[in-house]
Amino acid sequence: MKHIQPVSLFWRALALAVIFAACSRNGGGGDGAAGGEIRISAAETPLEGGELRFGLTTEPATLDPLSPANTADGRSILFNVFEGLVKPGGDGQLRPAAAESWTVEDGGRAYVFTLREGLTFHDGTPLTPEDAKFTLDTAAQAGFAGFTQIDRVETDGSRGLRVTLREPDPEFLPYITVGIVQKDNPDREKNPVGAGPFAVESYRAQQSLTLVKNPAYWQEGLPHLDRVTFVFLADSDALLLGLRGGSIDGASITGSIARQLDPAQFDTVPGLSASVQLLALNNAAAPFDDLRVRRAVNYGIDIRQIIDTAFYGEGEPSGSPLIPGLTQYYEHALRDPYPFDPERARALLAEAGYGGGAGKLSLEITVPSNYTMHIDTAQVIVNQLAAIGIAATIKLVDWATWLSDVYQGRNYQGTIISLDAANVSPRSFLARYVSSGGSNFVNFKNVDYDRVYNAALAETGEAERIGLYKEAQRIISDNAAGVYIQDIVGFKAFPRGRFRGVVNYPLYVIDLASIYRIR
Repeated sequence: MKHIQPVSLFWRALALAVIFAACSRNGGGGDGAAGGEIRISAAETPLEGGELRFGLTTEPATLDPLSPANTADGRSILFNVFEGLVKPGGDGQLRPAAAESWTVEDGGRAYVFTLREGLTFHDGTPLTPEDAKFTLDTAAQAGFAGFTQIDRVETDGSRGLRVTLREPDPEFLPYITVGIVQKDNPDREKNPVGAGPFAVESYRAQQSLTLVKNPAYWQEGLPHLDRVTFVFLADSDALLLGLRGGSIDGASITGSIARQLDPAQFDTVPGLSASVQLLALNNAAAPFDDLRVRRAVNYGIDIRQIIDTAFYGEGEPSGSPLIPGLTQYYEHALRDPYPFDPERARALLAEAGYGGGAGKLSLEITVPSNYTMHIDTAQVIVNQLAAIGIAATIKLVDWATWLSDVYQGRNYQGTIISLDAANVSPRSFLARYVSSGGSNFVNFKNVDYDRVYNAALAETGEAERIGLYKEAQRIISDNAAGVYIQDIVGFKAFPRGRFRGVVNYPLYVIDLASIYRIR
């Protein structure tokens, strides 16, 4: 391990960003052809080894998977460095990872894992059940979602690990994809040692992060590449210049950048961000504490036009606080819960006392200035709301200010953001709307929702639990907590005919192990 430099103070300011995905950084969706994987022809021979220089406009807030400062970007990269007991596949299903098998016992109160034999960390030391126990205990102490329900974690002196919960929980497994760390590592930030397909070789804050192949990775044949260097660039324009100039071999880009790349020179792989883009409304701030006003805003916004204008037609309206990629839980009836209807919107505003022409009601939309697609979305919305008598304006703030004023201070009227999840559980999306929830920055308070959500947590029957989650989504939609726009379609771009093997997930991650060169 060398050249590890401290994370800058700017990035430490992102500590509260643990729930947010940056929409310009896409990497989710289903796998296979439907998810955008580039298929190779018989004439293309996969090549082992080589390096990929991948451009990003943001960098991790921390290299410690157990730090509360972790962000969506950090998790997407550390997915390749640390290995959890289980990990999701491209279809969202959980698969064995550090644990080769598991059983559920005691009516759903106990999860018993058997770790792989001979599993090691990047420095060659064995990965033991004691390391896994330390990881789970530390995550619970840090207040990680889902971990506070752990009653105790026990090892059996061999390869066994038993996790006992306070109450039965049929959806506990998605939470323990968190990467296992060494229990005796005194400084995980400067010495991030995991057991994933890649190890951290060097990190230069605001410049680059280099990962190298783990030759002892448990999954035979992976990874293909010898080295991956993440190059941190200022903005999307710098990504475009880097791709065209050849200083980077790939990048996560938006549709607007993808349109500027010559398809004869570049491959672009579509994928969903696995996050919910929304116009969040502060349900506790007048006039948006009035349901009629919130519904009027919903009816006054044409989501299809937003996608066509700001996203070049790439994407579909979602209408739910849950991503459509969680297929069995997603309420498909919410694809278009508020059809564009300006007349109905104006009638609702008049009923709420805001009739009589544009400008009588105002809406300030606070937007993080580093997310171009959110700004573009806000501009379309401003024009649409003017037509129904709402004078909307855009307030641009930096990310740290957004976190302190909007998310933490809840001092705003409306904001455009995307919300992601740390795992493939519907709870990660829906827990944000519980009345007493610390992450409920939209100030949504509804006793029926709280009742249904809590009932879903306690329900052990799968069909009944799915039904409750769908009912919870309908309650949020009926009460117009916000305007739920889409799971943004983004792209990964590579020089044409150079790299293959991109697998998309219903989770915001970049799976480097599957990527390989073809020439």
